Amino acid sequence: MSDDTELATEAQIAVHWKEEQYFEPSQAFIAQANMQDASIRERFSEENFPECYREYADMLDWFKPYDQVLDSSNPPFWKWFVGGKLNVAYNCIDRHLAQHRNKAAFIFVGEPEEEEPYAMTYQELWVRVNEMAALLRDHCGLKAGDRVTLHMPMTLELPITMLACARLGVVHSQVFGGFSGKAAGDRIADSGSDWLITMDAYWRSGKLIDHREKVAPALEEAKSLGKTGVKVLVWQRYPGKDSSKTPMVEGRDAFVNDILKDYRGKRVEPVHMDAEAPLFLMYSSGTTGKPKGCQHRTGGYLAYVAATSKYIQDIHPSDTYWCMADIGWITGHSYIVYGPLAIGATSVVYEGTPTFPDHNRPWRIAERLGVNIFHTSPTAIRALRRLDPDAPSKGPQNFKHMTTVGEPIEPKAWRWYHEQVGKGKAVICDTWWQTENGGFLISTVPALEKMKPGSAGPGLPGVYPIILDDDGNELPAGSGKAGNLCIRNPWPGIMQTIWGDDERYVDTYYRRFCKNPDSKDWRDWPYISGDGAIDAEDGYYRILGRIDDVINVSGHRLGTKEIESACLTVAEVAEAAVVAVHDDIKGTVPEVYVSVPVNVTDRDAVATKVIRACEDIIGKIARPERVYVVPDMPKTRSGKIMRRVLGAISNRRDTGDVSTLANPEVVEEIRILVQSR
Repeated sequence: MSDDTELATEAQIAVHWKEEQYFEPSQAFIAQANMQDASIRERFSEENFPECYREYADMLDWFKPYDQVLDSSNPPFWKWFVGGKLNVAYNCIDRHLAQHRNKAAFIFVGEPEEEEPYAMTYQELWVRVNEMAALLRDHCGLKAGDRVTLHMPMTLELPITMLACARLGVVHSQVFGGFSGKAAGDRIADSGSDWLITMDAYWRSGKLIDHREKVAPALEEAKSLGKTGVKVLVWQRYPGKDSSKTPMVEGRDAFVNDILKDYRGKRVEPVHMDAEAPLFLMYSSGTTGKPKGCQHRTGGYLAYVAATSKYIQDIHPSDTYWCMADIGWITGHSYIVYGPLAIGATSVVYEGTPTFPDHNRPWRIAERLGVNIFHTSPTAIRALRRLDPDAPSKGPQNFKHMTTVGEPIEPKAWRWYHEQVGKGKAVICDTWWQTENGGFLISTVPALEKMKPGSAGPGLPGVYPIILDDDGNELPAGSGKAGNLCIRNPWPGIMQTIWGDDERYVDTYYRRFCKNPDSKDWRDWPYISGDGAIDAEDGYYRILGRIDDVINVSGHRLGTKEIESACLTVAEVAEAAVVAVHDDIKGTVPEVYVSVPVNVTDRDAVATKVIRACEDIIGKIARPERVYVVPDMPKTRSGKIMRRVLGAISNRRDTGDVSTLANPEVVEEIRILVQSR
């Protein structure tokens, strides 16, 4: 690290990670891959943009053909496949019936291991979606353009309800089941939903959780924000049995299962929706400020997730695919429900905690169901590695392809994932994208390009990333310098706007680096991701995390992800989180939290190794002020480490509401450990 004390700009994050070796896809994988044609890069080059995306649109069935691929006349409010009409539920179900009627669309695995997996065929899914659509139309009075808020866990009733909404053109807004009632109420009010659809209970970590208890707080919060008269539909986890202790409210609440009896055998013609009609809202999960309702369109979104499911995840109709994300997040919308179904795949839906009743549960599920494509987050990978680093290689799983998503994956974790989980055979796609993006933006095309640990890869065909400095100047391609990761061009999966707030949409994602606000040329409107990245000499992008996840130590700006990566080079460290702590002299200093496998007992030695690794890999400027070896990290229900909570503990601030965490009890343990020193 240089001793130069000149202040770095926020984009100039120090980068010290070394470039890694390449890993080749196997010949067996290449031979069966959906995309083996290297000319795809040329076909999707800028010279052929946007017409190249006809290939994606042609994967769908259209009731009315589109007239124009891209209308960019009102930037940055792009319109895709203009004039076309289609229906998402029709494309995900109806059109597959002739060939795949009795093929599994979903395989549901409940958390209780004694409950047998249930395979729902495309035929049965079609029946269930039709009946639910009839209920929503005739009982609820919902029609195209109306909004409905879903607050549901990971059971098949969730995709059934989403697809029933899509069949009618009703805009659904699914709130992650682990979120509080208050969070659901915020979203009910913002979207203007007249109906809340929820579930009585679901399994999590061996407990049947009372989910209906969140209804009252949700409606109270919505009322405080001006939204009243909301009605409630409640699915039953076990039809015919109420598994919640919270009373139903007469005149407001009704069981879906009871009402559905009146709609048995009903069929609903799919509504012909404009390609630009909103399909769903996906709200950001920020802890402060008004949540952003990312509004996704019908035609462009479905075309994009269908194509990326086929070509990047290499899903064939004969594959059994398991994405361990929650449908409550964009990953679940795009790559559990809409993408896989659009290409006739079989997708696994697992209800509960992946490590219940033990850490080998994922591999038992994979073997029993014949899963050959696996999709999870680096957080889950680190957690499984921490619990038993040698277990997966001895497990029965046999994957051809594995995806990572959600955050950068450091080379050490990547290699473990490849060697232990994939047994050295599976191709890995380290993908980068965001809620706002609809689908993958950066990744290798698995049969065409080599893998490199720590690097997501190049932009997808038809996606043109650039790195800008803080003045909006484009850094030379392959410079290896850190900056703001932006996308030069629109793509079909990009969100339409922030629900009800066009100005916030422009301000958040476009205004800063817009070259000319009066321009109608899409090249003048780069999309701002908010992430830092570098473009290596080989054209592979390394994601450095959020630009604002930077610690300013005596004028040197250090990326938290880089410090965490240094910590994770210590063999005993399974997970690492870095937070900024106020310091009267240096401004801020890094404090490090690490968790270790249960068989590691010398925690002082681990802390010493972590400090040494930070100094050796980055420099003494990155030396942690303190290292805490904790029993576990505070995590969301989706497995993400809550660095906000750790930062509050280190800075002696209130941690806020932690009741919705997967392990709230660990927060007090950590607080005592840290604040007793």
